[in-house]
Amino acid sequence: MSFSYNVKAELCRAAVQRLCCARAEAYGVLLYCNTFTPTEVRIITGNPAYAERLPRLFGKAFRIHFDRVPEETQGGKFILQITDAAKITHIINTLGYDPATHLVHHINFGLLEDDCCRASFVRGAFLAGGSVTDPTKRYHLELTTSHHQASREMAALLTDMGYFPKSVTRQGSSITYFKQSEHIEDLLTHIGAPVAAMDIMSAKVEKNLRNSVNRRVNCDAANLDKAIEASQEQVEAIRRLMETGRIDSLGEKIRQTAQARLENPELTLSELAANFDPPITKSCLNHRMRKIMELARE
Repeated sequence: MSFSYNVKAELCRAAVQRLCCARAEAYGVLLYCNTFTPTEVRIITGNPAYAERLPRLFGKAFRIHFDRVPEETQGGKFILQITDAAKITHIINTLGYDPATHLVHHINFGLLEDDCCRASFVRGAFLAGGSVTDPTKRYHLELTTSHHQASREMAALLTDMGYFPKSVTRQGSSITYFKQSEHIEDLLTHIGAPVAAMDIMSAKVEKNLRNSVNRRVNCDAANLDKAIEASQEQVEAIRRLMETGRIDSLGEKIRQTAQARLENPELTLSELAANFDPPITKSCLNHRMRKIMELARE
């Protein structure tokens, strides 16, 4: 199952208790579902936990039943539908709209005064029109609706709640989205999915650790390549001095250093310095090697 599927399954485990929160969540569902008009409410989902939650939610919020109960159709989709005019009029009245006029899809902030109701509203919107990317790939959460005014007001609501979303229009739909992992974590925790938030945190820690290890490995590999290249140059320089007979005219310490390098071409300067008896410092060994390289160039 996808990460979004698991997040929605976790959100559906939240209890539907207070009437105000049930209405707020159902309100979010309606503004972000497939169809919400004065003549029809239609919700299509592939998540059975969400399909099972909706009848309880609407029963609590509006005291009504769906005209079409969830039934699995081709493609594994569940369809819930309300077409009864009296039921839809009751829903519209409850949400503070005037059923006698054209239904304008906007957010009635009077229903979302408490923090718990705001969280429930966003949860409903996410269940109906939200998605979140697998955090092992990237960080992205979005809420998609065809109602542009509601989308603009959702962005304002989220900003007021302390989150800072971005907005975009794509193929006729308005999208409110986040790309900051911290905001996604906090928002999921706020609306009732703390386990999913922890999964994002864990994925981020693992990703940062992997990147850190990769950087360290790459750095070590680069340093090793440099050390091998330097060792090869030093060995070649020593052999040139030996071929010309100049190695015998050098001081004992330089000859000792040259011999040590020929016998241990694979060691770094630090390792080679520690191999002397008694050990010498890396700085001292580096000075001797520079002297050998200068003589070889001459």
